[in-house]
Amino acid sequence: MRYDGRREEQEDAGRAGFRMTRVDASLSVRLVRAALVVAGASVMPLLSACSSDDDINLATYVEQTDPADVLYNQGLANLDQGRLKEAGKKFEAVDRQHPYSEQARKSIVMDAFAQYRQGNYDDAINAAKRYVALYPTNPDAAYAQYIIGLSYYRQIRDVTQDQKEARRTIEAMNEVVQRWPDSEYVDDANAKIRFARDQLAGKEMQIGRYYLERREYIAAIKRFRNVVENYSNTRQVEEALSRLTESYYAMGLTNEAQTAAAVLGNNYPDSQWYKDSYALLQSGGLKPSENAGSWLSKAGKAIGAG
Repeated sequence: MRYDGRREEQEDAGRAGFRMTRVDASLSVRLVRAALVVAGASVMPLLSACSSDDDINLATYVEQTDPADVLYNQGLANLDQGRLKEAGKKFEAVDRQHPYSEQARKSIVMDAFAQYRQGNYDDAINAAKRYVALYPTNPDAAYAQYIIGLSYYRQIRDVTQDQKEARRTIEAMNEVVQRWPDSEYVDDANAKIRFARDQLAGKEMQIGRYYLERREYIAAIKRFRNVVENYSNTRQVEEALSRLTESYYAMGLTNEAQTAAAVLGNNYPDSQWYKDSYALLQSGGLKPSENAGSWLSKAGKAIGAG
């Protein structure tokens, strides 16, 4: 039997993209006193907490605070020019200095995007989760949830390692598909789900092969069966059926071995895995024969579905 080693990593999802509209750059900078009206709620606690000698100079504070639209546009300009770190700082400044402005709302999701592009996946996830929690009905919530999924997806490891990121990718992208079924991110979310499911199935195969090599057939069969029953639309099913043929044959369960090979042949008649399984049975004077009452026969009907 052969096993094709490491899997080729899929490309990042750039195709769904985020539509960024820039506020007209020609907007004149308003007097900062106008921005203070928006941010006043965050300023007043500071004023009331200070004693006479340490009071904040209101005029100085106003002069040092840029308007929300200016900061937001600066963030977009930095994004366009590839200065992701600086862009993130600008978006965070909008959120911090003008928390109740429209630009603050947009800055949260844009900061999530900037953090994602920098590879700061935990920060991207936290910002995007915050956006979804604060603005669940806003159209941009779909994109924020998509960023969460992408951030987990980019951290998926080789099947020889833990696959918690793959599971989290599935959870996050399922949210996109179920809550925003008409969004432009659904197609790519489904693609990421398929990839992550294939990773989980690959992990099961890796563990199953480990047991098979040590002739722990019952433990191996449990893993291969899980792939066939729960990951029937992944690329791992083909090998799983062949490994089941091998495991059942080694245990002397020839009826199950013949059924596994028959289901494999019905679904992948030109597969090398089927040829190997056929040869194994033939070496013992057997050939593939499906038992309709077997769990394999029932599971075989779902292969490739979904």
